[in-house]
Amino acid sequence: MAITFGAYATLAGWPPAATILMSALVFSGSAQFAFITAMSGGAGLIAGIGAGALMNLRFVPMAAAAARSLHGGPVRRAFEGQAVVDGSWVLAQRPDGTTDREMMIGATLVQWPAWVLGTAVGALLVPSADLLYRFGLDVVFPAFFLLLLLEAVRSRPDHRWVALIAAGLASVGVLVVPVGVALLLSAAASLIVLRRRPNSAGGSR
Repeated sequence: MAITFGAYATLAGWPPAATILMSALVFSGSAQFAFITAMSGGAGLIAGIGAGALMNLRFVPMAAAAARSLHGGPVRRAFEGQAVVDGSWVLAQRPDGTTDREMMIGATLVQWPAWVLGTAVGALLVPSADLLYRFGLDVVFPAFFLLLLLEAVRSRPDHRWVALIAAGLASVGVLVVPVGVALLLSAAASLIVLRRRPNSAGGSR
């Protein structure tokens, strides 16, 4: 995925150094792809930033859920919060709803250099689309998120309806709105969980 992004950004006109720096600072594949796509399509800087910001809105509830597991004062907690990325966050979720802080931080410490290195390879070597296709690099990203979804459903089977409804919203949404917007709309399925929690809490008193 990182190799694909590096090659994609370079082919879109970005200098390799700027592409690598973006991965080092942003470290969010979906937001980076959204930004480059918007910019290369002539949407402009503000629209590109907006597209990336919309893709990263998912980190707000994820960070809120992990916040109680972080240590230290505001500065340290903000620093540790940088470990909240998709793969690390899902891997660190416990069945009781808490977050394994050490697991999340450790997983991110492995993913970040791999993402930057992969971007560098793609940006500097710019492999052809045929090469990416033959090695299956074009399906790594969706396959990765599918595995995360399956793991989340396995660990929280009571939330399987959230995944099904989100998939349905995304499938219908792509027929009438851009893909990025459809994905954001699918996040509305999480409201089911938020609605059920107060009832659960009230029932346990």
